[in-house]
Amino acid sequence: MSIEFELKGPVGWVTLARPKAMNALNREMVDGMTERLQAWRNDPAVRVVVVTATGPAFCAGADLKQAGAPAAPGEPDFLDAIVVFFETLRGFPKPVIAAVNGLALAGGMEIVLACDFVIAAQSARFGDAHSNFGVFPGGGGAAILPRKVPANVAKYLLFTGDSISADEMKTYGLVSEVVPDEELAARVQAIAEKLARKSPLVLSRMKKVANEAADKSIADALRHEVLELRNHKRSWDIQEGLRAFVEKRQPEFKGY
Repeated sequence: MSIEFELKGPVGWVTLARPKAMNALNREMVDGMTERLQAWRNDPAVRVVVVTATGPAFCAGADLKQAGAPAAPGEPDFLDAIVVFFETLRGFPKPVIAAVNGLALAGGMEIVLACDFVIAAQSARFGDAHSNFGVFPGGGGAAILPRKVPANVAKYLLFTGDSISADEMKTYGLVSEVVPDEELAARVQAIAEKLARKSPLVLSRMKKVANEAADKSIADALRHEVLELRNHKRSWDIQEGLRAFVEKRQPEFKGY
């Protein structure tokens, strides 16, 4: 299998598993991740999703041997599948953590950009790399990277095709935490379990407002936040949280 899925308690792990090909994305992987994310989207047992990989690379991008292959007449081609995958990942309503174990280039970097935050191994490196092969980004490299790091840094990575270290990317704000390679999986699982104990409804609504805030004025973003709060005040989870606070116990959130 070129991709593996595993539930570790409330945490769904997606592991890219083509280490000999630097986990380059092929059609099987793209379609498989889309289908699994769609299934996990409505599964209350899955509270958090982690995307990681095996071997020395997180993902070196799309498999260029497939990228230009024509589809049968009337059938979606590889780019169509890539677009659906990234839309599914970016629109996933639950927290998604990128656990970057190695090189994240081109489409691999775009997977990172589609996640909510990034925990990286010390050996991880990040770059766009599309320009090295005359390929244009299709998963957010040119559109999203300048929203995640300073514009001059984004353009440097886009234009040169070079990669930079996890520590350097942390200084630019894309990486939240850098950990020793051997501690990556355990650290990410611990963070994911922490998130899984929160109200899934609150996290989903926070994610929605935060994701849309950059495209709004401050006033509109604040109005959106208040509207979500008004809806949230009718939920079980906020009442349970307040009861638990008064009763000095851990809340038992249900997600509605």
